[in-house]
Amino acid sequence: MRAPSRPTFVCVHGGSSNARAWGPLQNELALLGHRSYAVDLPGHGDRAEVPAAYYRQPQDLAALAAAPSPMSGVTLRDNVRHVTAVLRRLAPLGPVVLVGHSLGGLTIGAVADAVPDLVDRVVYLSAFCLADPAMLTGAWDVVDENLLDAAVARIAVPLTGDAADPRVVRLNWRAAHADPAVFAQLKAAVMADSTDRAFGALLDTLDPDENHGVLEPGALVTAERWGRVPRTYVRLSGDASITPAVQDHMIRKADELTPHHPFEVHTLDTSHVGYFSRPALFAELLADLV
Repeated sequence: MRAPSRPTFVCVHGGSSNARAWGPLQNELALLGHRSYAVDLPGHGDRAEVPAAYYRQPQDLAALAAAPSPMSGVTLRDNVRHVTAVLRRLAPLGPVVLVGHSLGGLTIGAVADAVPDLVDRVVYLSAFCLADPAMLTGAWDVVDENLLDAAVARIAVPLTGDAADPRVVRLNWRAAHADPAVFAQLKAAVMADSTDRAFGALLDTLDPDENHGVLEPGALVTAERWGRVPRTYVRLSGDASITPAVQDHMIRKADELTPHHPFEVHTLDTSHVGYFSRPALFAELLADLV
């Protein structure tokens, strides 16, 4: 039996991101008296072998396209094992609230499904939740007018030679610093409700690579295991990357899977990465949940 205590918030980043992006929110949680731990998923963050060509100035795009990816071969199972190891160390200290953003929703869902007894609550911040097998194999019955797809197409770097991996997407986020039009388009898609300076700071935290192979059957949640974990969905009404219509579709499908245990839903009027640009708002909501 664990001794009663305040929870630890375990934060799982989205695509092309890492633990650094959670810093502002972690600071706000600390000011409210809460502990938190930000995860670097495998292939991400300070310990990953990010291509050196990504950081060099001026950039050599041919070298960037040919550099091996730290995400090559990384699977959803790797993510689950990594996060589960963190939870096993934290669980004896008190309750654990698992928080995921964007693509990180696939990982937190799979973790909660694998080890529901280690998770006291799971929180989706405009994050992917797959509760229906059809969501993996067919078109979603929703109008998706996101701005992100067109924006990232302008910074995509097709991998070449030995670096080529159909599952890995490489995005040259740093190119936005040199092109005001690209910068503006990405900011509109990701963080329209903040300043250019703040968005520039976010760009500098991002990793170039992501493995979309995590969109696999293991990401599907089940009513029997995931369905018994208390869970919250935080809708972001100003999100132009995962739009409110898409968020609502995922909430609806999850509630159909577990009609007697639906999502607790909250709405914040922020952009896709509002937790970075307006962290106090998110910290207060998370603190109120527990």
